[in-house]
Amino acid sequence: MVLGNQTTYAFIPGKNWKLSLAEVVSFLEARNCHYEVCELTKAFFTVSVDEGLSGSVIADLGGIIKIGRVDASVSTRAVEEAFLRKDKEAEAQVRKGLSSSGIADEMLETSSGKFVFGVSVYYTERSFQSVSKIIQRFLGSSMKHELAAHGKRSGFMGFPRRRQQPQLSHVEVLKKGLVERKAEILFCISKEQTVVSTTVAVHNPFEFQKRDIGRPVQRKIFAIPPRLAKIMINLGYCTSGKLLLDPFCGVGTILQEALLTGARVIGMDLNPWCVKATTENLAWLQKEYTLREAEYTVLQGDSRTLTSRIQQEVDCIATEPDLGPALRHIPTTSYATKIMDKLKPLYRDFLEEAHKILKKGGRLVLVTPYIKTRSGKPVTMRIEEEAVLVGYKKIYPFQRSVIASGEIARENLSKMASFVDVAEKHKIGREIHVFQK
Repeated sequence: MVLGNQTTYAFIPGKNWKLSLAEVVSFLEARNCHYEVCELTKAFFTVSVDEGLSGSVIADLGGIIKIGRVDASVSTRAVEEAFLRKDKEAEAQVRKGLSSSGIADEMLETSSGKFVFGVSVYYTERSFQSVSKIIQRFLGSSMKHELAAHGKRSGFMGFPRRRQQPQLSHVEVLKKGLVERKAEILFCISKEQTVVSTTVAVHNPFEFQKRDIGRPVQRKIFAIPPRLAKIMINLGYCTSGKLLLDPFCGVGTILQEALLTGARVIGMDLNPWCVKATTENLAWLQKEYTLREAEYTVLQGDSRTLTSRIQQEVDCIATEPDLGPALRHIPTTSYATKIMDKLKPLYRDFLEEAHKILKKGGRLVLVTPYIKTRSGKPVTMRIEEEAVLVGYKKIYPFQRSVIASGEIARENLSKMASFVDVAEKHKIGREIHVFQK
């Protein structure tokens, strides 16, 4: 959908939708893109951007599963009447909205012979759960009839019966080549408006997997996933040409994702094995992705004495320090508190050193431990006060008025300065903080 000079996109986030939204907002702001978040739900959000986004943008995002270009919209009231109350006039209105999107015309332009297209339905209101598969089949049948009216034979992808949601996975979309053929329809139902989109990009898990287990050296315990590393560098406003520092570089995951954005990087670690591993991994990345102009330096050193090893200011810092010992069982609150107390001096000293070499206005994205306990109440670092005392400002990604105010109030997003990312099976998760000098 083009509004004036704006194009509207539907973003399908991963499991941590707030972190995904913060990443998209930071990504656009770091590139001086004028945007407005129009619809905001846990299942999707729509964003109007002054300049169109290329499909390749999704490779620069870690928290987004799909991006669709919005081609049309219908009122959610009409969707409710059509599928919850089986109103025929409302059904016709939904069918008209699908037809007016022009998606069928684009499919005809990009495909020859009989072809397959897909339909995925996204919603957050529980009332649609029982009829979501009915909606999916209705949309698929409607599109088949419209294509048949143009003399085009087609079929639309079904789902296994055990699948709870009528949504194609990003892997299915990739394997069927639906993006190239403009052949997946995203039907996204929010409180007021329902948007009809064409998928223009999908997350490629195979590339992220290659940069994780396909590189020369891995570290299984507490290794940060490339997906999360990508999110962190976007939260840090890391763009092409900037200088990023990771002073706890481990095997170099954050550094490699920053290099792929065109940034210059410096990595440092106290452990000589990590320095060697990072150097090998970055050399592999440079060759594998043909990064002829990649600039990287890897040093051995203590994060608490950064200024003795690094003689220049950096644009941004993204890092995950020590998160504590690997735990076989969920600890008591007392034991989790002891772990946290032991780690605090490292974090305090690091905050002070990082402040000395970070440029004014530069961002620090810092991971602290989030420890589950038997009581059910997690133990966290609570590092914000320490950071403010050192001289940092807390960043609240959702305070800007470009985000739908009603949803901000409902989720209390405007007061969020950190994001928790923890898998159900893990005992220790991550709390991600964003600070600015």
